[in-house]
Amino acid sequence: MKDNYKVGIIGATGMVGQRFITLLHDHPWYTIEVLAASPRSAGKTYKDAVGAKWAMKEEIPAGVADMVVMDATGDVEKIASMVDFVFCAVDMKKDEIKALEERYAKAECPVVSNNSAHRHTLDVPMIIPEINPQHIEIIPAQRKRLGTKRGFVAVKSNCSLQSYLPAMAVINQKYPIDHALVTTYQAISGAGKTFETWQEMVDNLIPYIGGEEMKSEVEPNKILGKIEGGEIVPSTELQIECQTYRVPVSDGHTAAIFFSFKDGVNKPSVGEIENMWRSFKGVPQELNLPHAPKQFIHVYTESENPDQPQIKTAREIDGGMAISCGRLRESTQYDYKMVSMSHNTLRGAAGGAVLLAELLTAKGYMD
Repeated sequence: MKDNYKVGIIGATGMVGQRFITLLHDHPWYTIEVLAASPRSAGKTYKDAVGAKWAMKEEIPAGVADMVVMDATGDVEKIASMVDFVFCAVDMKKDEIKALEERYAKAECPVVSNNSAHRHTLDVPMIIPEINPQHIEIIPAQRKRLGTKRGFVAVKSNCSLQSYLPAMAVINQKYPIDHALVTTYQAISGAGKTFETWQEMVDNLIPYIGGEEMKSEVEPNKILGKIEGGEIVPSTELQIECQTYRVPVSDGHTAAIFFSFKDGVNKPSVGEIENMWRSFKGVPQELNLPHAPKQFIHVYTESENPDQPQIKTAREIDGGMAISCGRLRESTQYDYKMVSMSHNTLRGAAGGAVLLAELLTAKGYMD
């Protein structure tokens, strides 16, 4: 592992790209070397390219404000020669994203992607670093397919999954869960919007988010799957049914979960599950990665805090990288029901991708 890595942000003017900038401009391991976006932004300084679209609370960092934006699609080889790896958060059609990310990989530039395009590619790891870090071991098989020595693509999962799947996965390690019903309440930043740019969301709720229900029902199976024969084989053990809502919240996705254990599993107590959450440490915590939350899952007991977790008080815990769980109690139709939440543009998007990059770096995949 080197002392410092030069990184690029592909799709730097969008909301997730902006979040990448705020997380990386003073990172202890990484230096932002390249900002890239669409051809209409290329050639402009970053502050001019993003203009009034800057949606972060903090100002544009001085170190990037005057950087000249490059062409994300036209300058692939040049960008690849300037950096050790790139983060990708482009707004394009899925087939175009898949092709672009593989172009960077074939130019021997690893790609850590926030996009969904490659989530179902069999040899592309889709990782929540605390839950399935072992899936990075598929990368040699992907490199063989691509014909690369360094280049590869790794992706993070859907942002809403990270509000609840980690809590379920920790339980599932000891007490296998058979099926679950999940309803997610998703912030407007998940659509790349603010209240200023999406006035119709004020005092409103939309009971539909295109493609989100399928992601919650399918992606967990890959995350919980196993590497076999050069591909990730999805698990068939956990069945999830999901309903999604867009709600008038700026940042933070909340999930209501009802779940039951497999037949024959001795049902754990509420206290045992809560202790499993409190005591759980994943590889990022063991490695003390820069963006790893010290306490991965924060627990609010039903007896002491029945009105928690709440978005305003919980979304920023541990730099927005923690998961918060509460209201765990018995259900009349399932074994248990609970509430879980996380910050969707930090843990769920850019922050989750940065933590994934840190894991890959610590394990030597960026060298």
